[in-house]
Amino acid sequence: MADPKGFMTTPRQDWPRRPVEERVRDWDEVYVPGALLPIVSKQADRCMDCGIPFCHEACPLGNLIPEWNDLVSREDWRTAADRLHATNNFPEFTGRLCPAPCEAGCVLAINQPAVTIKNVECAIADRAWELGFAPPRPPDRLSGRTVAVIGSGPAGLAAAQQLTRAGHTVAVFERDDRIGGLMRYGIPEFKMEKVQLERRIEQMRAEGTKFRTSTAVGRDIGAEELRTRYDAVVIATGATAWRELDVPGRELAGIQQAMEYLPLANRVCEGDIETSPMSAAGKHVVIVGGGDTGADCLGTAVRQGAASVTQLDIYGRPGAERDEDAEPWPTYPKIYRLSAAHEEARELRTAPAADADARLFAASTLRFTGDAEGRVRSLHLVEVDSNRRPLPGTGRAVPADLVLLALGFSGPDQEDGLIGQLGLELEPRGTIARDTGFATNVPGVFAAGDAARGQSLIVWAIAEGRAVAAAVDRHLTGSSRLPSPISPYDRPMAV
Repeated sequence: MADPKGFMTTPRQDWPRRPVEERVRDWDEVYVPGALLPIVSKQADRCMDCGIPFCHEACPLGNLIPEWNDLVSREDWRTAADRLHATNNFPEFTGRLCPAPCEAGCVLAINQPAVTIKNVECAIADRAWELGFAPPRPPDRLSGRTVAVIGSGPAGLAAAQQLTRAGHTVAVFERDDRIGGLMRYGIPEFKMEKVQLERRIEQMRAEGTKFRTSTAVGRDIGAEELRTRYDAVVIATGATAWRELDVPGRELAGIQQAMEYLPLANRVCEGDIETSPMSAAGKHVVIVGGGDTGADCLGTAVRQGAASVTQLDIYGRPGAERDEDAEPWPTYPKIYRLSAAHEEARELRTAPAADADARLFAASTLRFTGDAEGRVRSLHLVEVDSNRRPLPGTGRAVPADLVLLALGFSGPDQEDGLIGQLGLELEPRGTIARDTGFATNVPGVFAAGDAARGQSLIVWAIAEGRAVAAAVDRHLTGSSRLPSPISPYDRPMAV
């Protein structure tokens, strides 16, 4: 450790965000460009090198956090990049999109603000690209074995890169017209500019990975045909079957799923269309769901010029500090967090009905009402207790011209026919069943990521991709030197 007293002398300082009034007028990332590098070395000094790094256990990738913190404090960017990439294929993704369970597990977080691990990770990744420390790594020789990866989200891309580097010939099949899965069309540009995604794809192409876009396996190409053409198949299609809201008035026009709304905004940023046909401009928007997808809808609606935006969260407002009895360190606590989108909503006062940052906590939707043309005009809600039971006398209505449902996902989409054509067994909750080696009931077919685990974090998806790659490599060759950071049954730390 470079500074044994760094955690005592240096306060936590996060990557500063651009002023709200400036950033809501564009789709660029919310952070001040270039403002992280001058502060990150001193922030890395705060790492205690505690001897028992719970941050490792909190991160499913097993990132070597104290090691690269020490290297960043010394500004040894090349070695830091090597250590970071040893466990994480895409640190520039996780450095922007992961909620950082590693910071919740930081030993310093017992009684102080945690080390800014996520910021340090992002700085290393960006410097690696800037200084040329992330070159393609094609294999020395080919194995003669072929693998099809279905789905190009973080799990699919991680599996494909690992297997390509092991010498197998890998083709990634993606049903959308561009590679990236939800990172492409589900994550707004202001959270991660797509240049981050594009340069990884180009790196993978240079290594030998093949990409097949606009190809839905099960519809555009038969699943059994694909299975006979390749020595192994990895299903990493994600959990894209969205949850519904079964209340009166759901049939009204103007009530959309979040993943119908967000891709159109991203297509505007890609230059595919000039304006979104679901634009929030001038509308009263209500978002049902208090998670990250709801926050993405919030930031998007603000940038589109909504008249108002309100977000409903069925859970009560969490406290500012960890509840040591319910969620003791080092578990990931449910505390009040202010995302960039919520900060924007608070300063711009987008939700007159809300107390603060556009969120109405402990609020449950009862029904929708509309106008004579069948378009939604109001959402009727009621406050609930901690058991989600309605509280008498708390019902009210909020104006709603556009309602966005961000209620999460239940499992993989089955409409393309992939699951049925292969005869894959499913778990009771709708995810793909697999054994301890990531193998499904169909020989040679493996499953990874949210399609099998269920809706989870990007770090778990990448860890699953790396682990399934090792399983496939072992299946094809009899052994594997690829890392396998998790098993299919590992779960985040919990009480």
